[in-house]
Amino acid sequence: MPRIRIDLPEAFTFSTEIALYLSHMNYAGHLDNAMLLSVVSEARARFFKFLGYSELDVDGVGIVIADAGVQYKSEAFHGEVMLVQMTAADFTDKGCDLLWCMHERETRRQVARGKTGIVFYDYGARQVSSVPAGFRLRAAG
Repeated sequence: MPRIRIDLPEAFTFSTEIALYLSHMNYAGHLDNAMLLSVVSEARARFFKFLGYSELDVDGVGIVIADAGVQYKSEAFHGEVMLVQMTAADFTDKGCDLLWCMHERETRRQVARGKTGIVFYDYGARQVSSVPAGFRLRAAG
């Protein structure tokens, strides 16, 4: 199986700092792979808030996660502060990719990079929806 490769943009629309807690660590004492996705989920929620939305209300529709890809670059440890950068790219009629990169704040050591595919979803009608025009304008920077 070929290795996953995530190409990042030169610039990101958003960045946030997230401290790593003991609960983010695994038995080996470094950031657990599942907990890395929870850190990215927190960054994604902050990204939507930065844009004036929530994940359940983007101009009247929500989002669902369609897929995710991760490239791990280095370990991260309890007490470190991660700088998570995020932007939207590769728009389709129904969704887009959220590209992200995570660095340790002080040393700038890259910990991981990835993409999360999102689809817009009308929870009331229980069906996929088009990308809201306002989101497309705001999120792509």
